Amino acid sequence: MKVCVIQPHYSFDERDVDSCFNGILSLLDKCDSSLDIIVLPEYSDAPADVKGKNGFYSSVEKYGDTILEKAKKTAKKCNAIVFVNCGYKTDKGVRNTTYAINRQGETVGKYFKAHPAPSEVKTDKEGGHELDVDYSYCIQEPYVLELEGIRFGFLTCYDFYFYEGFARLAKENVDVIIGCSLQRTDTHNALSIINKFLCYNTNAYLIRASVSLGESSELCGCSMVVSPKGDMILNMESRVGLGICEISPNEKYFKPAGHMGKEKSHYEYIEEGRRPWLYRNGGASVVPFDEVMRYPRLCAHRGFNTVAPENSMPAFGAAIALGAEEIEFDIWSTLDGVLVSCHDSTLERVSNGEGKIYEKTYAELLKLDFGFKHGEKFKGLKIPTFEEILQKFAGRVIMNIHVKIWDHNMPDLMIEKIVSLIRKYDCEKHIYFMTTSDNVIRQVMEYAPDLKVCVGWNGNPDPVSIVDRAIELGAYKVQFFKPYFNKESIEKAHSNGILCNVFYADDPMEACEYFKMGIDTVLTNDYLTVYNATKDLLKEHEKSAYRKFTS
Repeated sequence: MKVCVIQPHYSFDERDVDSCFNGILSLLDKCDSSLDIIVLPEYSDAPADVKGKNGFYSSVEKYGDTILEKAKKTAKKCNAIVFVNCGYKTDKGVRNTTYAINRQGETVGKYFKAHPAPSEVKTDKEGGHELDVDYSYCIQEPYVLELEGIRFGFLTCYDFYFYEGFARLAKENVDVIIGCSLQRTDTHNALSIINKFLCYNTNAYLIRASVSLGESSELCGCSMVVSPKGDMILNMESRVGLGICEISPNEKYFKPAGHMGKEKSHYEYIEEGRRPWLYRNGGASVVPFDEVMRYPRLCAHRGFNTVAPENSMPAFGAAIALGAEEIEFDIWSTLDGVLVSCHDSTLERVSNGEGKIYEKTYAELLKLDFGFKHGEKFKGLKIPTFEEILQKFAGRVIMNIHVKIWDHNMPDLMIEKIVSLIRKYDCEKHIYFMTTSDNVIRQVMEYAPDLKVCVGWNGNPDPVSIVDRAIELGAYKVQFFKPYFNKESIEKAHSNGILCNVFYADDPMEACEYFKMGIDTVLTNDYLTVYNATKDLLKEHEKSAYRKFTS
């Protein structure tokens, strides 16, 4: 098959947008009936550096329908499959979309960019384009389109940087990857490395179209065609025009799978020895990060502790299995420095032991029964360690981690150990710490500024005092303690970009009232009962935290 990549001139001066767009149209006019596949670059309806949401949306409105119609006419004129990237309008804005158009000029597929770039996610106020990116927070398999016996996969610009996705794409056994791109800050050498690596790992051809920043530019450009073996068949570097070459789309590359091994694709060879638990969170069970997960929401306080012992693995698992987006639990340190989960500092209420947790070794605690007081079925349940909780649930739920040793200003705060476990299980964006100690909050924020901290109630009955503390500290959230909060304190927190938890509501009517007041997260001990009573209200008020506090 004969394939063609179109590489037009791109300008960083938005006043050049008309001439840049006309340049794309002129290049499409040069395409002829010898071609089978034609690929255009990303944002063919915004072919210059248009500023802000208004500039971007105006460009899409002005050129979007025109470029789409031109692509369809080109497909029919050339009897070719055409891939064009432009804005797709939804009721929430515009999506970065690659359209697949068959030889008859019909749209037969749409690929929505899997990883919207920060500039696409950010609001207009932040200098972004404020696109519709809601779909990107949902679990989905790679988009694959089969046309004429060819399995097409897709990557758009920022997608090329997420190497962890290459193996997943390889599993789809795609033949050709369509890459509509800009990548305006990468060198030709870097782009070549990335794309050869992609093809070698997916055993697929890449047809990538980008834009030229000028004939002498060492950045961007590199519209290219790469083989499954990683060979560069075509590289336009910074040349403006059409890049044309021949490929055999169903051709694959196989090699010995290790010394004396049978011939396999590189992906198949790698799969034999893959150890995903060594790398990072991944898979269908991973939920969106706390910053982008929807609010308002419920937090299962100490897990679903009406059906299983509080702060236990069964309680956490039950809450997550029922759909809880967030769980709360408490951690202490044993005498020998093992982090364990228990609400009380004492053992009498929750186990058959006596005394203080932090005065016992972990081995001593393991001899105790932390389940029988909840019911005979849980007899013999052991106290969970912080690491065991992370091993089982990291990335599957947002964790509100109440660090009790910080509240009590114990001699060893173990900040380094707690943070190191968070990093070990790759869940930095799925957790936040809660403590009542402002001094510890300062230490945590200095030691690990990327981790989020929630300010806890310190006994001051003034509803606004906790908010003032959070503002001074630059904290992420506050956790009100009823009844010491009101509408004024919630509004002050929100006006300063601070999210609001409240502890607690087991009565459904009370929870509903808190959500109506503007509370973002209600902690509850009876997750399912309260969720069933509030789910319609939650959906009615649903919005992302990111947009709520940056718009």
